[in-house]
Amino acid sequence: MGFPLTIATTDYDHFRDFRLGLVRAEGIDVTWLTLGHHEIFSRFTFNREWDVSELSFAKFMAQVTRADADIIGLPVYASRLFRFSSFYVNAKKGIKTAKDLRGKRVGVPEWAHTAAVWMRGWLMHEGGVSLADIEWVQAGTNEAGRSEKVELNLPKGVQLSSAPDKTLSQMIASGELDAVIIARPPDSFRQNHQDVARLFPDFETMERRYYADTRVFPIMHIIAMRKSVLDAAPWTARNLYNAFVESKRRSLERLLDPAVSRYPLPWLPNYARRMQQEFGEDPFPYGIDANRPTLDLFMRYTHEQGIAHKLVMPEDIFPRGIMASVKV
Repeated sequence: MGFPLTIATTDYDHFRDFRLGLVRAEGIDVTWLTLGHHEIFSRFTFNREWDVSELSFAKFMAQVTRADADIIGLPVYASRLFRFSSFYVNAKKGIKTAKDLRGKRVGVPEWAHTAAVWMRGWLMHEGGVSLADIEWVQAGTNEAGRSEKVELNLPKGVQLSSAPDKTLSQMIASGELDAVIIARPPDSFRQNHQDVARLFPDFETMERRYYADTRVFPIMHIIAMRKSVLDAAPWTARNLYNAFVESKRRSLERLLDPAVSRYPLPWLPNYARRMQQEFGEDPFPYGIDANRPTLDLFMRYTHEQGIAHKLVMPEDIFPRGIMASVKV
């Protein structure tokens, strides 16, 4: 009988073979819970209800940098997305460029919302807009009542208020907010409200250029695990990592082969091969070194924005020696 572990994630194809038992983590018996990611984040953040969990990268950074941190990360990235598509504006406000956001009211679902962290960092360092130049408002995207889940230490001069009885979708449509930064399109945009538009309609071109210039492929969700698991069985971290890697390899193999693709859409294998040419042989890499520019930048952003308690290096947030070479 193997070491029992509970894992909670949403349903990703790159986790599929591990979740279904087609790939095994050596010496480990897994109970896998498939839930919505907001539920996973809340229940793990507040209650630590399972051993290994998908977690918002921003919320992870707040918790892993605590003085008494009880979690550690695996260099496995559940979700990665570029986020220039996440800027939405009220079309009546005359906002055409990032610099036009100065002096405006901008909404976010949470301050420790990973998509917003990435784009606020870009605004600061590339867009020429200080965080203190904006009046920030926190509210649920399409449902009222969303709140912050981790402690914050906001930078000096930053204004952040909460609108618990309103939604970002409503406020951007009415003009109460000038812009929002949201991972998923708000309902008002999806329903084609005439006054809600993307700030960067040609976001894919921007994102390709951003990657070419920086080699940064933003990480949204990471895999976290309770430190008590490592205390009991230090070998579990690398064995879990190996299983996640093999599961992803099989997923990419399916995606690149038109004969076995799981997705009922044309040309996906051709698109996947183009991404391989652009990003490299593995277009969705795990590990540390292949992701160092991305990891370093996010650690800087979360510290600057008052989410991480201290500035850390990638090696500080993963088990010591997790990437030790096993080549023969």
